[in-house]
Amino acid sequence: MTGTLLLDPLIPLLALYAIAVLVVVAVTLAIWRRLPGWWLRGLAGLALLAAIANPSIQQEDREPLSDIVLMVVDESASQRIGTRPEQNAQAIANIAAEIERQPNTELREVSLGDGEGDLGTTLMTAVSQALAEEPQARIAGIILVSDGRLHDLERAPALPAPLHLLMTGEPDDWDRRLVVQNAPAFAILGEEVNLTLRIEDQGAAPETASVPLSISIDGDPPLTVQVPVGQDIQLPITLPHGGMNVLQFEIPTAEGELTNRNNASVVQINGVRDRLRVLLVSGEPHPGERTWRNLLKSDSSVDLVHFTILRPPEKQDGVPVNELSLIAFPTRELFLEKINDFDLIIFDRYRRRGILPSAYLDNIRSYVEQGGAVLISSGPEYGSAESIYRSPLGQILPGAPTARVFEEGFVPQITDLGARHPVTEGLDALSPNPDGDGPGWGRWFRLVDVLVPQEAMTVMSGLDERPLLTLNRIGEGRVALMASDHSWLWDRGYEGGGPQLELLRRLAHWMMKEPELEEEALWVEPAGQTMRIIRRTLDLDTGDVVVTHPDGTETTLRLEEVSPGRFETLWNAPEIGLYRLDDGEETAVIALGPAAPREFEQTIADGTLLTPLIDSTRGGIMPISAGDIDIRSVREGRPAAGRGWIGITPRDAFRTAEISITPLLPAWAFLLLASLLMVGAWLREGRR
Repeated sequence: MTGTLLLDPLIPLLALYAIAVLVVVAVTLAIWRRLPGWWLRGLAGLALLAAIANPSIQQEDREPLSDIVLMVVDESASQRIGTRPEQNAQAIANIAAEIERQPNTELREVSLGDGEGDLGTTLMTAVSQALAEEPQARIAGIILVSDGRLHDLERAPALPAPLHLLMTGEPDDWDRRLVVQNAPAFAILGEEVNLTLRIEDQGAAPETASVPLSISIDGDPPLTVQVPVGQDIQLPITLPHGGMNVLQFEIPTAEGELTNRNNASVVQINGVRDRLRVLLVSGEPHPGERTWRNLLKSDSSVDLVHFTILRPPEKQDGVPVNELSLIAFPTRELFLEKINDFDLIIFDRYRRRGILPSAYLDNIRSYVEQGGAVLISSGPEYGSAESIYRSPLGQILPGAPTARVFEEGFVPQITDLGARHPVTEGLDALSPNPDGDGPGWGRWFRLVDVLVPQEAMTVMSGLDERPLLTLNRIGEGRVALMASDHSWLWDRGYEGGGPQLELLRRLAHWMMKEPELEEEALWVEPAGQTMRIIRRTLDLDTGDVVVTHPDGTETTLRLEEVSPGRFETLWNAPEIGLYRLDDGEETAVIALGPAAPREFEQTIADGTLLTPLIDSTRGGIMPISAGDIDIRSVREGRPAAGRGWIGITPRDAFRTAEISITPLLPAWAFLLLASLLMVGAWLREGRR
């Protein structure tokens, strides 16, 4: 209970001052005239002023408030390595016991986990938020339980009390990490791209000259090489295929190092072809020839070499040979010497007329087996005695002609297998009339009857469900057979036309092994920490996907079919880092954020970044490994840390529970007193 004297004048303050001046003048005049009652006159004037000033006593009933000590516990990813979780628990128990012994003091505990993205340890953000929720006048101390590695020092707030760091980690901690310094987003196929890697040791690391580095592309078996520690390594890489190439680098976990979370890195490089080289050989002029040429020439990245046989060699009309073409058909150069320079060879209504000897056609067969691609766009010649099938190429073509050619209208259909194959999947949705009966596109009027081997894939059918488009893999290469030469009707818009351009584009890209058109594939589309896991397969079902987390734990996921041949699921990853996916047949690797997150760039405990902030509040840094600490009360401005102890500053905060105001005396009492004093002065002066 405390009391305070208050004045509540009955008249304006300026008038009160004027009356006070008059009282002083009157008393001064009485003294000058040597009146014996001058002092009684002065007391009477004071009593009169007191009556006008209306004095009262304000009394407050105060309740003392406890001091608050904030404890921010870092539970981010770097605090879950080694013995740090146990050290966190030890420090929390130590602080709680010490605060309990402090009189009138409370402990507020705030936990800091992993935020979204790769922000690292946002320790100062957590301190700012905790301070905003508490009255500043009650904060007696702030204690951080952390490894000292933070990434938001610039967000440090004004601190109203001493700041201390209880630092996790051991003096002999060490760690080794793999750093990829320059990784391009894309590279041209067939050209080397240099990556710069570095193996760094941190802390009390043992002397090591070199370590094995394993390199894997798209989950293939890794290649292992010895690399030096502490030096930049220039690593030349040639991408094996177009599209996204996932390169995984990893070093083994050494005995005694803190964590292996920074021992691996994933680099995703998009492989782009400098130029797609296509050889188009047209056996004779026909309406669909221009369609092929327009398709291939419309793509600026395609280098097209096109030859059309205008006149068969057996035709004898007396025209000199040097007038039949601008240049001689360079058969030897194209089909022997430079055949491997082409990504795709297309035979458009080609028939055997002796222009390409059997040895050249056999060389094309070898070219396919070694990774090349051949597409046959056939007309009636494919079912004749001059069919290209009756050559060494027949060993690899996915359809044997029966010599029957049907000349009647039919609507091309997508087979059940074709609905799951990426070349024809969803093609009917691109038709001019997708909501009508059937696929919604125009008819074709010629179909060559073929017998398809068991291993080939028929993705489109024609008249009476006979094969129309068949695909096959031969060795390392691919072949395709279009059993009709009427695809150009779609391009001309006959009966509404059809998606001819998209069909031929997909077909060409599948044959050139573009990853987005692989029949069997497993990949991930990340969005933040959410994965869309996609499995494409020609099978009617697919197995579960096992996801291996960055810390080695596993999660098994079941995929649901969303469209024919496409299975998906959404999964929220618990943390950023490197994940491996395997369904028993296909594998994939995905890095959410960097493979080694910001949390694991520096893993050795160090309070250097916090030292200036701690020194400004006269706090201290105490390693938890040194044992428990004491907490003492210190006056504000005094050193708040010493050997084995840290200090907090009591704030003596209070809350006013009740206020009462009591007049010192009633106004009439002051007036009575003034009257008595004035009478006393008159009587004293009257006896003189």
